Amino acid sequence: MRTPESRVAIIGGGPAGLMAAEVLSQAGVAVDLYDGMPSVGRKFLLAGVGGMNITHSEAFEPFLARYRERATALRPQLESFTPEQLREWIHGLGIDTFVGSSGRVFPTDMKAAPLLRAWLRRLRDAGVRIHTRHRWLGWHADGTLKLISPDGDISVSADAVLLALGGGSWARLGSDGAWVALLEQRGIAIAALRPANCGFEVQGWSQYLQDKFAGAPLKTVSLALAGAAPRRGEFVVTANGIEGSLVYALSAEIRQAIEQNGRATVMLDLLPDHSPDKIVRALAKPRGSQSMAKYLKRQLGLDGVKAGLLRELAPAEAFDDSQRLANVIKALPIILLRARPLDEAISSAGGVPFEALDERLMLHQLPGVFCAGEMLDWEAPTGGYLLTGCFASGRAAAVGMLGWLADRSSSR
Repeated sequence: MRTPESRVAIIGGGPAGLMAAEVLSQAGVAVDLYDGMPSVGRKFLLAGVGGMNITHSEAFEPFLARYRERATALRPQLESFTPEQLREWIHGLGIDTFVGSSGRVFPTDMKAAPLLRAWLRRLRDAGVRIHTRHRWLGWHADGTLKLISPDGDISVSADAVLLALGGGSWARLGSDGAWVALLEQRGIAIAALRPANCGFEVQGWSQYLQDKFAGAPLKTVSLALAGAAPRRGEFVVTANGIEGSLVYALSAEIRQAIEQNGRATVMLDLLPDHSPDKIVRALAKPRGSQSMAKYLKRQLGLDGVKAGLLRELAPAEAFDDSQRLANVIKALPIILLRARPLDEAISSAGGVPFEALDERLMLHQLPGVFCAGEMLDWEAPTGGYLLTGCFASGRAAAVGMLGWLADRSSSR
């Protein structure tokens, strides 16, 4: 579908905006992309610092289920640009990928920068004009876009606009959620932005635990909310709570429990490979003159931060009863009171509801204005799901824009 006489403006230079720019430019549309930061893709680059996890290799239906209550809304987008197609697209940029032991997909060199450089080169070769240090401020009275640039206020006229402004986390990288007020001024109801893939605070660790174990990782453990199956992984004890990949995987459920009940209790299994009976048998061996700390280390391998948490959270009387101690080791309750601030979160929940958009991802109340990426009201765990959702929604919005532009052209 080619609409060579059309000009579009894309606000936001993250994965969703860049993907839309590629699709639109390949269709012959003149594309101007604006970003408020000195360079595009800043959050994308930072996400790749520890290894660029681009997507996940699991089967499609389990993959889709990671998007929880928004799986139905995202199905068309993810079916049109699957994780496999995303990998093929990356290969087309000259970047090889591999599947890690956890099923996560990475570029071979584990870095985001080479991928972004190759992508920007392709976009510029296709004629995409990228304008950095251009911050969107809404609309002028005549309907043109209002932006602030290094040279002052400017007006931009476009046949269609894509908003791909990210969520509300990591403001220093450009995702500050300032767009919420601009859309609300135009009558768009926005679901409140909340932390996702975030850490949580506890009632308060003892000074001993903070001083000795803040920053210490817990490995080979499992966490579970009441009534839910436990999940295995690892996380970190912080000065005021817990965070890390295992906590992020449960963050949506934890946040909802806190919103409903004022707190959430997660049950920590310190020894997921040991049954309660196995622990009881180990604890049946004479302790003799050993301290409890040495005894638990010798019999069960419990030491370090695991032993510290056990001592912190288990009732004192549990250490006098092997069966009770075994039960606590298998289900140590951690009471969580609140999520860490939004700006510390890896991503955000909330945003533009899908109900405010048509099937093309165009706002019902603002014809010609489309939305994509993390600013939509969906969330997903880390593991490649966030990036895949952004890529897919950016592509879907671009296809929707092409259809709308073609319909508009033919009706003239």
